[in-house]
Amino acid sequence: MTRIIRETPTDATETSRIGDFLRFAGQRRGSAFTGWDDLHAWSVTDIEDFWETVWDYFGVISHSPYDTVLRERIMPHAQWFPGTTLNYAEHSLGTPEQADDIAVTAVSQTREEVTLTFAQLRAEVARVRSGLLDMGVGPGDRVVGYLPNQPEALVAFLATASIGAIWASCAPEFGTQSVIDRFAQIEPTVLFAIPGYQFGAKPIDRSVEVAEIVAALPTLTHVVTVDYGDFAVDEATRELIAADRVAAAPDRPVEAADYRGLGTASAELEFDPVPFDHPLVILFSSGTTGKPKAIVHSHGGILLETLKNHGLHFDLGPGSTFCWFSTTAWMMWNALVGGLVVGSAIVMIDGNPNYPDSKELWRIAARTKATLMGMAPGAIMAARREGFSPTEEFDLSAVEQFGVAGAPLPAEGYEWIQEQFGPGVLLNVGSGGTDVCTGILQASPLTPVYAGMMSDTSLGFAATAFDADGNDVRDELGELVITEPVPSMP
Repeated sequence: MTRIIRETPTDATETSRIGDFLRFAGQRRGSAFTGWDDLHAWSVTDIEDFWETVWDYFGVISHSPYDTVLRERIMPHAQWFPGTTLNYAEHSLGTPEQADDIAVTAVSQTREEVTLTFAQLRAEVARVRSGLLDMGVGPGDRVVGYLPNQPEALVAFLATASIGAIWASCAPEFGTQSVIDRFAQIEPTVLFAIPGYQFGAKPIDRSVEVAEIVAALPTLTHVVTVDYGDFAVDEATRELIAADRVAAAPDRPVEAADYRGLGTASAELEFDPVPFDHPLVILFSSGTTGKPKAIVHSHGGILLETLKNHGLHFDLGPGSTFCWFSTTAWMMWNALVGGLVVGSAIVMIDGNPNYPDSKELWRIAARTKATLMGMAPGAIMAARREGFSPTEEFDLSAVEQFGVAGAPLPAEGYEWIQEQFGPGVLLNVGSGGTDVCTGILQASPLTPVYAGMMSDTSLGFAATAFDADGNDVRDELGELVITEPVPSMP
């Protein structure tokens, strides 16, 4: 029989954001919710009321009213909040009261640690936005990054989103063809790229790959080179990149610019309102069955799902710090930067997560006082095998929730984490995917934790298992199926 390793704390409804939401939603409904099961059942049956309540609870900034919450319960092509206009980036730069609070701590093996306040992040987004506008970038244009998980990628993404242009990224460990296979499909006009990086003690030059990528993407009109530590691009090299492109596509020249000189430092930050379903970001499938497939996510869908997921399941908000190792090629990067949407600080980590040793991610979480830290199951099981006790070696007292995703975590891994951190920390093991860019199964502050099992489906996700004949099955192997629309769908 499955063992409960953490009961729901008796004060969970008083100390968590989801508890506050429970009361807010109950008052709107006219009858109080009795707890998680009641709330979850409502979220997957009265889905229009649920998502409208999420919208109102978190105070979504809209520039025109919506006609209805959901036009029709169909999949695909469900129309959420038709008529409204908004912008994801407008929700990602903190409140005026947070201007001097740390928004980003960026840890890198290529350069010194970087921190940005919300005010500094806002100014950088305004500057890069003005540079993109100078290049002629407009709504619907594709802007791509060959960038590490560092502030430049975040700034470029938010600047792109603020215009209504569409972002996509590949991690710099990808080789030339892997990048071309992805970016060529979406015909980008601007590329941000670094010339190299440090992976542990190993320097990795990417200048050849950058030139090859630029030459192979005929729709590019501009490439922006981003200096990174000792890896820098001078004007002569930028001219060579442009010349290589002319040789490959004589009728389609490209202009090369330096990231530091992009735009106007004093530029005012504005946000172009776009429809709820306007494309925000393009993610890619793994490419195991042919070329990677492009998956488009919308401003409104990602915004609303992030508010629900990060605010209610992750319990993040102002004063929180969200630390989860990811590269810019994984959907967890989008989840990480989504921490800003609920006012949390985020920790961006680039490099070898096991350098100088396998304790590095624990070390970073302790130093940055992470309130939510995430880790892959393999790293957890390795620490357990090594007999390592992270809570004895590091001060991890700020951690309130521990997230796990990317692969199944064995029951003994659940037990080890709970033994390390005790009942005061929620172990949130989840399963989701690039197709919804969030978790479909996971815990919340109101759910118990069972060894070797995920606690429930996420709020708003009517999900079940089907057998090969399409029958709903329990306690046997099946395919995970979402049976009702959610805002965050391709």
